[in-house]
Amino acid sequence: MSQRRRRRDRHEEEHADERWLLTYSDMVTLLMALFIIMWAISSVNISKFDQLRASLRAAFSAKVLPNASSVLTGQRAAFDEQGSPIHPVAEGQQKEPAFRMLPIASQLHQSLVRNDLDNLRRIQRRIRLYAREHGFEGSIATKVDERGLVVRVLTDDVLFDTGEAALKTKSVPLLAEISGLLAKGMPNPVRVEGNTDNVPISTAEFHSNWELSTARADAVLEFLLAHGVAPKRLSATGYADQRPIATNATVGGRSLNRRVELVVLRRNFNGGGGSP
Repeated sequence: MSQRRRRRDRHEEEHADERWLLTYSDMVTLLMALFIIMWAISSVNISKFDQLRASLRAAFSAKVLPNASSVLTGQRAAFDEQGSPIHPVAEGQQKEPAFRMLPIASQLHQSLVRNDLDNLRRIQRRIRLYAREHGFEGSIATKVDERGLVVRVLTDDVLFDTGEAALKTKSVPLLAEISGLLAKGMPNPVRVEGNTDNVPISTAEFHSNWELSTARADAVLEFLLAHGVAPKRLSATGYADQRPIATNATVGGRSLNRRVELVVLRRNFNGGGGSP
């Protein structure tokens, strides 16, 4: 019994180093598979490959060539095969698509810009209608430019007495109408800009046209605040005589330069807020 066990142990010890053959055979099998794959890849039908490449290029570029054979002209496969041909549209018959696909973010941005512009023009129409019905046509002007909606009100006729920054009673209905339109239905920033002519002023209250123009802008801003326009939307500035719209050499020109402009700024949909 002990002799048989000794012979078996001695036999196992003699063949213990032959286990590497399993690993070696696995490696040879993998190498053979690799060579077969490489051989298969190298055996490419060039003409069929060129047909496939041309067909895929036409399919992904959405172009139908007049004499091309592809899945776009009725083929059921990428290579030559009988099918029901679809005749391509002649060059003169091609039409531009009614709607060109754009990224969703770009479409949304354009839609917001259009809606903003429509709101500004709607407010402009309402102000013009009110001015025409209440006799303010000669004292007020509106336009939509790159800044937004500009409402220009001449100070002498409507807003202020000469050299003063206290609102006239006559201005209250007009400013109340404008305030109501701006307070509801639109979030655009509003900038109030005061302007004077170039005639110097030096009084106990105002030492220069800078102070006068700024005080007049502040007076209009305070009125807007009191009539429902949100404070965070408002700003005011005075430009003195630095932004004339007419010559200061005539009485009529100086009268046009004495004005307050309410600028309803276009909205900046890239970063919020209004345009500079």
